[in-house]
Amino acid sequence: MPVAPIADVSNAMRPRLLLVVPTYNEQGNLPALVARVLAALPAAEILVVDDASPDGTAELARQLAAARPAVHLLARRGERGLGRAYVAGLEWGLAAGYAVVGTMDADLSHDPAYLPAMLAALEESSGCAGADVVIGSRYAAGGGTVHWGLYRRLLSRSANRFSARLLGLQARDLTSGFRLYRASALAAIDLADITSTGYSFLVELLARLQAAGARIAESPIVFADRREGRSKLSLWEIPLGAFHLMRLRLGRIGRARGAPHPSFSWK
Repeated sequence: MPVAPIADVSNAMRPRLLLVVPTYNEQGNLPALVARVLAALPAAEILVVDDASPDGTAELARQLAAARPAVHLLARRGERGLGRAYVAGLEWGLAAGYAVVGTMDADLSHDPAYLPAMLAALEESSGCAGADVVIGSRYAAGGGTVHWGLYRRLLSRSANRFSARLLGLQARDLTSGFRLYRASALAAIDLADITSTGYSFLVELLARLQAAGARIAESPIVFADRREGRSKLSLWEIPLGAFHLMRLRLGRIGRARGAPHPSFSWK
């Protein structure tokens, strides 16, 4: 069935919003990220999902949480990986009762200054009731990347177009981890059923949401490479991601019972 709208956003009250930030060795970026998120959206809260970083990221997050009630820490043990960190954080947000749960990178490549526009797209999209998922998109009109070479730009665009055609997805930027979700949209799917890892997790999650009838919009962002630390993306992600996408294509991702076919708007 269609996901429920966010209750009355015409007044000064914003929906209770949690941003899930997976981390691994992000001690150098975390203080600036927290400060910039709360400057952009003072009512937001942040959940740091740390995968046992050896550089002390979790301890720093504990210190930030002690000083700022809006900061929380989920320290994970056992199975690591971006996909499992996303699931743990999203499930934490749903259990805590947030109306909106978002995700973003810890490395400042996702500028928190875009968050107000993304939240506005949840509230109203092309004169309609609003989207259920908003992607901070490099490939929507007005979006882009900086400091990327030609090979990386071509690889990213080609991978997104291939994935969209393969799975019938109605979005330009499927691998952006900068997103806001209505909790009601996430609750309509079983996050534990998602088996993809790495960045292919983001594609599978979007596929399941679209199949369940979620309304998807894109809000333009300019993506900038990390300022501190090293990228976690390895060459192994490319063949692994392709394997997961083919598995999804050959399998079935059914719509939620009684759900309408999803609508879509380019933001």
